[in-house]
Order: sequence, then structure tokens, then C-alpha cells
Amino acid sequence: MALTTIEKRNGTLVPFDSTKIKIAIEKANANVSPEEQATDCLIDNIITAIKARFSDLGIAGVEDIQDMVEVGLMSGGKYALAKKYILYRSTREALRRANTTDESVLSLVSFKNKDVMEENSNKNAVIISTQRDLIAGEVSKDLTDRILLPERVVKAHADGAIHFHDKDYFLQPMYNCCLVNYSDMFTNGTVMNGKMIETPKSFQVACTVMTQIIAAVSSSQYGGQSLDLKHLAKYISVSRERYRKIIRTEDIDEKSKEHIVELMLQKEVKAGVQTIQYQINTLMTTNGQTPFVTLFINIDESYGYVDEQLMLYKEVLEQRIEGIKNEAGVYVTPPFPKLVYVLDEHNNLTGGKYDWLTEIAVECTAKRMYPDYISAKKMRETYQGNVFAPMGCRSFLSPWKDEDGNYKFEGRFNQGVVSLNLPQIGILAKGDKLKFWEILEDRLSICFEALMCRHRHLLGTPSDVAPILWQHGAIARLKPGEVIDPLLKGGYSTLSLGYIGLYEVTKLMTGESHTTDKGYEFAEKLMKALREATDRWKRQTGLGFALYGTPAESLCYRFARIDKERFGSIKDITDKNYYTNSYHVDVREGIDAFSKFDFESKFQPISSGGCISYVEIPNMNKNLEGLRQMVKYIYDHIQYAEFNTKTDYCHECGYDGEIIIDPETHDWKCPNCGNTDHRKMTVVRRTCGYLGSNFWNRGKTDEISKRVIHVGTYSLDRFNNATYDCGCGES
Repeated sequence: MALTTIEKRNGTLVPFDSTKIKIAIEKANANVSPEEQATDCLIDNIITAIKARFSDLGIAGVEDIQDMVEVGLMSGGKYALAKKYILYRSTREALRRANTTDESVLSLVSFKNKDVMEENSNKNAVIISTQRDLIAGEVSKDLTDRILLPERVVKAHADGAIHFHDKDYFLQPMYNCCLVNYSDMFTNGTVMNGKMIETPKSFQVACTVMTQIIAAVSSSQYGGQSLDLKHLAKYISVSRERYRKIIRTEDIDEKSKEHIVELMLQKEVKAGVQTIQYQINTLMTTNGQTPFVTLFINIDESYGYVDEQLMLYKEVLEQRIEGIKNEAGVYVTPPFPKLVYVLDEHNNLTGGKYDWLTEIAVECTAKRMYPDYISAKKMRETYQGNVFAPMGCRSFLSPWKDEDGNYKFEGRFNQGVVSLNLPQIGILAKGDKLKFWEILEDRLSICFEALMCRHRHLLGTPSDVAPILWQHGAIARLKPGEVIDPLLKGGYSTLSLGYIGLYEVTKLMTGESHTTDKGYEFAEKLMKALREATDRWKRQTGLGFALYGTPAESLCYRFARIDKERFGSIKDITDKNYYTNSYHVDVREGIDAFSKFDFESKFQPISSGGCISYVEIPNMNKNLEGLRQMVKYIYDHIQYAEFNTKTDYCHECGYDGEIIIDPETHDWKCPNCGNTDHRKMTVVRRTCGYLGSNFWNRGKTDEISKRVIHVGTYSLDRFNNATYDCGCGES
């Protein structure tokens, strides 16, 4: 037997790698005089002795290895080197034991820790319940850096080379995002807080149970969740039959009975949808925020209950058009739930029988930004003929079949994300493409190591830690005490390699935007290299690695700030205070909506683990025809797209136009009365895939302020060359 495994201090098992011993000794060598340095021969002898010592067991502890290194150095007469090695080891041990959270926590409760308070625009960091989550997060970050992650990963994160997402939750065995299998929970029952929840007997009850499931799932994970609304349609039918039984004894004709039944049913559907909308927007989960929820609207004729689906979807869209009242009693745009509407052959505004529903969706988008749109046609091209919801805002699963050969999407999840800072690689390469690819390979190896840390951290997790997920149907039906390991392997769940700043790195390496021919050639090659890396890791490990366009709500600022501090102000790169989201066109670049969709659609199949594209539009309420043309265009040209507009309200003067960003102060200001108090204004903007309403950090605010409109007096109909004005008076 040979030494194959190392047990780390936290009990994690990792493969034995002798090069790490050599690297550690060589680092110590650099701190002593040449005559005190260990020769390659001595290092090899130490490694050989370690292998021999633990060959029978096949496993060794980190401390055991380090003890033998010290003995080997002293036996070789390298006492000064051994002293340096011991000192380094003692320093690392002290760092592991040191408390580093005092300042961050105290500054958080005194409202001075802007980095943490502005990480998430949907968290109000002043509220006590939210602060409790943020304080716990600071403790988790500290322990993650000192104990749970390898030094190489910790350093890469601190240097801004990579971003290890959600360290504030890494201490616990939690995953990122999921597609909730609430259909199974409704059909077979579920359990919450030790109480049995049986199959709903009406639509209203189904809506209530659904919101309870959303809250419970949200409190057991840290990312977004999505639910396919079609599963609620069945319970509209259940309620209809219940009303028919109630009214069948009435002495009136059958036609009148059916009319009364439908009126009663419509009333219940309205009340049920209202329950969903208000519950989601008023719930506060243990994460200190409203649940990050996406509702998937897909007219699925193969599922059945088509009339009920249409009734449900119409009500959801109409209630979203109305909005929710704010504290001033004014209807405003709620950030949640996010709505995703599927365009298919029967509703893509080309004469299909369900175009009428899409017309309502277009009106809703014009007023409330949601729904976003998925092209069933383009999605089937990428995902083996399947159409399914993103997990949260943009993360997509890879197709996976169960033991019966059936595709399965609901009840699956994402284990976590690690993102790559592409612009930093470009800065370091200084235009040298050979050097660029060398640095990229090194950074990718760090990302792989970090993602494997995520995977191994979840291994061995008992189903008891989150019964709603693992035992009662949201994800699985495991037994108490059973571990979740099978759900982490074989591609059932995904591990995401994220990336940010394709525009900036292309600019650094070619001198041009990636929208030019020269720039695109480089950008496409880079994107394919990233995708090839995830495909290679998938083959090597059997795990569900995927390439993911990082949303970068706060990361766009973090990476840019680190690089600006380290490399100075670089024109069009670090001088902006933000990096561009994933593969997107530079927010300042003048490009029409159709061209932007066409260009960015090239990257979506490559980035199949997560992608979304947007266009910035003015107020289109007076020009719905223009918006219809853009929605219609999506079906044939891009898989997943959204529209950004403005929906604001000033509590001081009642102004409901656009709240602007003051170029001098970089802060929000009512153009009508000059109000700058965040507490007295409602501002909703597209933060990443979600809408945000609690304001943003400096970098994201600057990015929002520089977004150009992609629709003005551009041609909105490429087929008949008719030109539509946006109706807002802007050009």
C-alpha cells in the first residue's frame, strides 16, 4: 500500500500531493542563507521517508507530515531552516486560532461596515433580524479563511484572483440554489416543523402551503429557488369540482350553475395569487431577507389543465401589473417573486392561439420589468430538447436522466460557485497572449481546487440538517440519518465556474471591445477555453461542473476596487469602479436592442450553466408595440433575455418618474424636489437577474448610472423597416 490520503485539521480527506511538501520547504529556503538551504536531494529524502512511514496506513495527518519535515531538516543539519519552518508553522497556527471578526462585527452593528451592508441590495442591513444573519456571516467568513479552506484558495480570494462566493454561509453544509419539487410535496404530502401537511384540498390552500414551502426552503439554503407554476393549475380544477358539488342542489339551470362556479373560482384564484404575492414580499427568512423566488410561467399543453394554467398565469400577470402598495399607499414594483415567461410556438406573437397572454406579459414588462423571457425554441437547442426554469435568476442545470431514462429537473440544485477575475489576468499578462493563457491555467486550477472544497464540504451531510429539503420532498425523500452524497455526484447537482469582465479582458488583450471582429475572436476563444475546462473537470470527476455567467451584484465593484488599488487607474478598465457582468456588452457602449441580443446570444450556449442578457429601455408604457417587437424577436434569436426600465417613487413629493444618480455625489436624488434620503424614496433597478430595492455599493451604482438606452428612435421592426419612437421624448 502507498500513502494516498491526507487528513486535514478539520477532518477533510484530500489526495496526498508530495509537491506541496517541496513547495513549503522551498518557501522556507527563501528566508535563509544559501548554505542553510535544503538541497533537492534532502527534500526528496524527506518526502521518501514520509511515504515509507505511512505506506502501511495509506493515510497521514497534516501535523504528522509537518513533524517529519522538521525532523528531516534537523537530521540534515539545516537547523536555521528548521527554525524558520517551525516559526512559519507556529504563525499559521496562531492565525488559525486568532479572532478576526471583532472589527467587522462591531462596525456592522454601528452601521459603518459598508462592504457587508451593501453586498445585497435586497437586504436591509439596518434591521435587527438581518444584522443577526450578517453577524453570523462574519463569523463564518473568519472560520472559513482560517480553518476550512486551503491557504492557496484563501490568498487567491483575498488578492481578487478568484471569488469564493457565499463564505458567510460556508461554515454550514448549505447549497446555493434549486428547483423545488413542490409537485411531489403536494401529491405525497410533506412535513414542516414536525407537522404533517397533506395534499391541498383547494387552490387557496395550495397557494398558502406553497408560500410556507418557499419560506422553509429559503431558510435552508443561501441562493434562489424556482417553482414551476403549472403544478398549481391542478388545484384550480380541484376547487372547481368542490364548487360544483356545493351548487349542484340549487334549483337553477346547468348553464347558470357553471357561470356561478366560474365566478366563485375566479374569486378564489385572485385571492390565492394575492396570497402568494403578499406572503413572499412580507416574509422574512432566517437569512434576513425576502425569499429569492422565481415563478416559471410556461403554457405546457402536455401537462394538462391548460385552461387552469391560463387562468392562473393571467391572474399572476395582472396582479403584478397592479403592483403592491408601499408604506405611502402608492402601488410600486415589488422585487419578488421574479417572473419568467416562456415563449413557444403558440404564444410568440406570430398569430399563436395564446398570443393574448403574451400581450398581457408585454404590458407587465413595460410597467414592472418582469416577466423576463425564455425562448423555448433556443433552449431546446442547448438542453437536449428540454424547457425548464433557471434556479433563481440565471443558473441552469445540465440535463440528467433518472434510472428509468426520464429527464429530471425539479428536485435538483447547485452546490456553489467560484468566480474568476478575467480582467486581472489581462492586466498581469500586459498584452502577452502566451503569458495570458499560462496565468489562466493556473487560475483555473485554483478554481477547481476551490470548487472541490465546496463539494467535499457537503459530502457526509446527514439529511437531518434540513428535513424540508432532504427528507420531505423539496429535493429528496431520504431517511433520517441518511447522507446526501448520491445527490452530489453523477451530475445530479451542479458546481459552477463563474467569470466576470469578458469585455475588460478583451479590451486589455486586443485594445478593442469584444463586439468588434478582432475582439470577438479573442473573447470566443476565451469563453470556449473556460467551457472546455468545466467539461474536462466533469469527465475527470463525474461531477456536474458547469460554466456560469456570474451575476456580480457586489463582485463587479470588489474585483475592480482590488485591481485599482494594486495596479492603479487603467482607462476603460479599473477607472470605472466596476467590471462588466459576465459576457455582457460594456454598459456604456451604444448598441441597439436587436444587435445586443444577437451578439450576446452567441455566448449563451457556451455558458450553459448560467446566462441571461438584458437591454436597457425607456418607459415603454406608451409604446407597447415597440416592446412587442423586441419580445417577438427573442423567440428566434436568444434563449434568455430581460428588459430594464425605471420604476421609482419619491415619498417626499410624490414624484413617480426616474430617481437619478447625482454625478457629483454618486448618490440617488429626486430630480423634482432634491430629496436624497434613501428612507424616503423607492428605487427599483435590475441589480443582476433580480430586481433590487435597497440601494447598491459604489461600483454597482456607478455601473447603473452609465447604462445607455438600447432603444430610442432605433428601428424596432427589422422585417418591414418600420420605425417606432419609444414615446418618452428621448432619442
